[in-house]
Amino acid sequence: MIGIEDFDKVDIRTGTVIDVSINKRARNKAYKVTIDFGEEIGVKTSSAQITDLYKEQDLIGKQVIAVVNFLPIRIGDVKSEVRILGTENQDGVVLLSSDQKVPNGLRIF
Repeated sequence: MIGIEDFDKVDIRTGTVIDVSINKRARNKAYKVTIDFGEEIGVKTSSAQITDLYKEQDLIGKQVIAVVNFLPIRIGDVKSEVRILGTENQDGVVLLSSDQKVPNGLRIF
């Protein structure tokens, strides 16, 4: 179990996908996703294994929820700076999202 103090250390924000391409050197099929998190955080990239349910063109303009304060890691050719949140079912990863459009960079609590 973790305490609320631990949860509060995780910075989860809203952002809008502005570009998507295949991460060609990733071991598992993945996209390089570029996300706008607003003025405070800016534009960040992520390598995301979300190719089963999402086409590149369908992700452009989609609002996502991501952890923005993990240490960056390199996945294939991509410096993955944020972790897009989702859950997995039998068909693949389903992205978490807000049921209403909200400004980029809002904190999830």
